[in-house]
This record gives sequence, C-alpha cells and structure tokens, in this order.
Amino acid sequence: MKATKKDAVERFEKMYNCCQAVICAYCEELGMKEEDAFRLTEGFGSGMGGLKDTCGAVTGMFMTIGLKNSAGKMDEPFATKMDTYQKLLEAAEKFKEKNGSLYCRDLKTEDGPQPLPCCMKCVEDAAQIIDEME
Repeated sequence: MKATKKDAVERFEKMYNCCQAVICAYCEELGMKEEDAFRLTEGFGSGMGGLKDTCGAVTGMFMTIGLKNSAGKMDEPFATKMDTYQKLLEAAEKFKEKNGSLYCRDLKTEDGPQPLPCCMKCVEDAAQIIDEME
C-alpha cells in the first residue's frame, strides 16, 4: 500500500483518534472518502468510546485489512470472509507480540492529553503491520 505509518502518525498528531488515524491513512487508496472514514470511526478511540476495551488503533487496523481484502460480494458473503478473518488473526498476533495486549486498558500506560506516546506507538505499530501485510 502507498500509505505508511508516517501518514497515520501525522493524523494522530492532528488529534484524530487512534482508530481514525490508522484507517484514514489508507482510505483514499482503498476507495473510501476520508471524511466518511473519519465520521464512521469517531467513536472508536480510547478503546471503543472511552471504555478502554479493544485498542482503537487495532480496530482501525482490522477495518483497513477488511477494506483491502474483502471482495465486496454481498451476494456471496463468504467469498473472502475466512481469508479476511485469518489476516485479522495474524495482524492481532503481530500487534500482541509488539505490545503485549490488544486492550487499551493495558496499553494506555500514561495519563494526560493526547497525543500520548503510548498511544502513538499503537498507531505506529498498527500501521506498520498493515504496511508489512502486502
């Protein structure tokens, strides 16, 4: 893919949430308007709307992989579904290897206003995993 982790980090530094930063870095080349991706993922930061559950960067990574991998055949929903699931499992494992968890409550090790370095690392790692999955 043409986008890089640098593109995701730049968005995070502009105060996109972690999910928005990841998916918005790739949406143009995947045929999605950035504004639509931004709006769709607004509630997915801070571990699902502040619940500190699944990391927003991980969620953005999953969404990006799904957009890239899906055949989009609504009349054949299983055309690529199992392959996409396998890619998500691989990406999740890589993220866990780098960070120890998929959960914001474990990953957010600092307090204060964004962009926090611990969250920046999650955005970088999620985007790097996408970049490596070519």
